[in-house]
Amino acid sequence: MEFSNHFLESVKFEFNRYKVLGDACLKQLSYHEMNWKASESDNSVPIIVKHMNGNMLSRWTNFLIEDGEKNWRQREQEFENSYQSKGEIITAWEEGWECLFDALDTIHSNNFGTQVKIRNENHSITEAVHRQLAHYASHVGQIVLLAKMIKGPQWKSLSIPKGKSEAFNRKMFGS
Repeated sequence: MEFSNHFLESVKFEFNRYKVLGDACLKQLSYHEMNWKASESDNSVPIIVKHMNGNMLSRWTNFLIEDGEKNWRQREQEFENSYQSKGEIITAWEEGWECLFDALDTIHSNNFGTQVKIRNENHSITEAVHRQLAHYASHVGQIVLLAKMIKGPQWKSLSIPKGKSEAFNRKMFGS
């Protein structure tokens, strides 16, 4: 497979887009609000963050040379909230994303053809990156939905608010 700098820049942009959405949600929520769950079997924002952090650290640590499912990962514990503050949640959120972006920065033309393993299955770098992009996008979507439900009328829209499409288009297209 031929190396594509455009591919790398594109996926970094997309990963960052989802990180920014998550950042905006976390900013809007208090620690108490983050811990809300619709039912006991559901995941709260901190649990989703803990799972993403565990997945990111496992998948992206030594990305090119080790299986993405590390033997030190405790996946089942990711679904138990152990964070004591909003600061701990934010720290875990940032740690996972930093690991991801650092790993992406190690990809270049000389190693782009490397096969990487996830749970002992071979993936091209493109396949592994797309797999994780889809995974994180789904979890960020969960965080967005939870935050929107929690905040209700106090929610600050992360995109074009309802009823504002025409004004947005006028601004963008100058008509």
